[in-house]
Amino acid sequence: MSARPTALIADDEPLLRDALARQLDATWPQLVVVAQARNGREAVEFFEAKRPQICFLDVQMPGLSGVEAAAAIGGRAHLVFVTAHDRYAVQAFTQGALDYLVKPVEPERLAATVARLKERLAAAQPASNTETLLRELATRLQCAGAQAPLRWLRAQSGQTLRLIAVDDIDYLRSDTKYTRVAWRSDAGQASEALVGSTLKELVAQLDPAQFAQVHRAVVVNLRAVSHVVRGDNDTAEIHLKHREEVLPVSRSYLHLFRQM
Repeated sequence: MSARPTALIADDEPLLRDALARQLDATWPQLVVVAQARNGREAVEFFEAKRPQICFLDVQMPGLSGVEAAAAIGGRAHLVFVTAHDRYAVQAFTQGALDYLVKPVEPERLAATVARLKERLAAAQPASNTETLLRELATRLQCAGAQAPLRWLRAQSGQTLRLIAVDDIDYLRSDTKYTRVAWRSDAGQASEALVGSTLKELVAQLDPAQFAQVHRAVVVNLRAVSHVVRGDNDTAEIHLKHREEVLPVSRSYLHLFRQM
């Protein structure tokens, strides 16, 4: 009986590591995940100790990034990058020698990736020589990191991690050191959660064409706005399409709605 294929998963989010391991177990039961790393440095150490045939590497990890870890591993394993920036990943991986998955990982995309990996292993195809591609990828992702608007927010409550699509957010409100996010589920149900970032940190990552700060403590998704009612004292109130809450617009932000 031939040996079962082996893999390593590296991601600084433990719940996302576990989620990918479960998805791989369902999609490729024969695959053995021999190690789960918390960062790029640990990924390299585990690779040297276990020598898995496949490495699933989160692109953005503290310390040593997934790209830097891949450079250290070189052509000794088949590499699959996991990234939250699909737009830029598509550009960076167009040459096809490197594979990637976009968070949250979709079953169809994972199945296609697994099929390619199986073909390479069955054909005893050596891992690609990726040195040049990794240098290019590092450059592109470094540039993209400063440009790419946020697509997902991670909200954790106990052992439950929610991935909230930014497009589903109606508004964000400052809550001391955290931010309260109000969003709608796929079924349209209104929900709220706290995320561990300040409003100021999140504003810098949101698409300014879609999100506007309307108060020092409130940012609204412009697509969620139904109408704006102006007050008598250079303030206004925002009414939303699918929620009962009314959001304040302070004087310094009223100019955003002059033409409404």
